[in-house]
Amino acid sequence: QVQLVESGGGLVQPGGSLRLSCAASGFTFSDYYMNWVRQAPGKGLELVSGISSGSGKTYYADSVKGRFTISRDNAKNTIYLQMNSLKPEDTAVYYCAKGMGTIASLVKGQGTQVTVSS
Repeated sequence: QVQLVESGGGLVQPGGSLRLSCAASGFTFSDYYMNWVRQAPGKGLELVSGISSGSGKTYYADSVKGRFTISRDNAKNTIYLQMNSLKPEDTAVYYCAKGMGTIASLVKGQGTQVTVSS
């Protein structure tokens, strides 16, 4: 079955950086568009970034453009999210999500907590 396992979250000060990873298994990873979505406390799911199967196309929410970079390694069945210049409003649980469609319909991992605070 599909498994998505996120890692790399933690507590970081404003202006700091984190790199999230998501290891995928149970499907042909290189065939699928992949995403990072997040859920801040008390808020709904937000699509943060997406990347096409061959890495040729990427998407970023306006709130993270210029600060976050998505990438993937199809040989390792892994996607990454490099997060720089982090802000307190980036605090959320970050989920890796498979495929395209409504956010609620995407298969997601268990999530990794990112907290940006001084």
